[in-house]
Amino acid sequence: MKKYYLILLLLSLTNTTILAQTEENNCFCCSENYNQFNFWVGEWNVYNTNNKLVGTNSISKNYANCLLTEKWVSTGKNKGTSTNFYNKNDNSWNQLWIDNTGYVLKLKGNFINGSMVLKGEIIKNKKGPYYNQISWTENNDGSVTQLWETYNTDNLKISTIFEGIYKKKLN
Repeated sequence: MKKYYLILLLLSLTNTTILAQTEENNCFCCSENYNQFNFWVGEWNVYNTNNKLVGTNSISKNYANCLLTEKWVSTGKNKGTSTNFYNKNDNSWNQLWIDNTGYVLKLKGNFINGSMVLKGEIIKNKKGPYYNQISWTENNDGSVTQLWETYNTDNLKISTIFEGIYKKKLN
């Protein structure tokens, strides 16, 4: 009877090990690249550069680490969502932002020198062509700075649209 239990225990342990190895081998979004934006994951209060609360943001990882989802709510009327993902086919990070005004922003870029830097396509308007660039940088205190700027086609900065400091919400 003891042999039976011992065999059952060994089979159980072997099966658990095989399952764990199978799950690890099937983790499609587990490489280091998929984790480059993890510093932005969390529940945040967002402040402007004058330390005034301008909104809250909830950033979560979904679909087995393959998708990063943002849910933004401003202190005003603006609300929006972005989906962010690492594209292994071209080694880029991508964001698709859509808000409650119908504004859509598509960005693409990479993790460069400690910051996630994503750029949009060239947009043509009355003032001339420009593109959006948003960067996220983790600060030493664990906060995150988000900087949204516009640039002309000569890569000269035109304006700063938004600069926010993300501070983790206290539980």
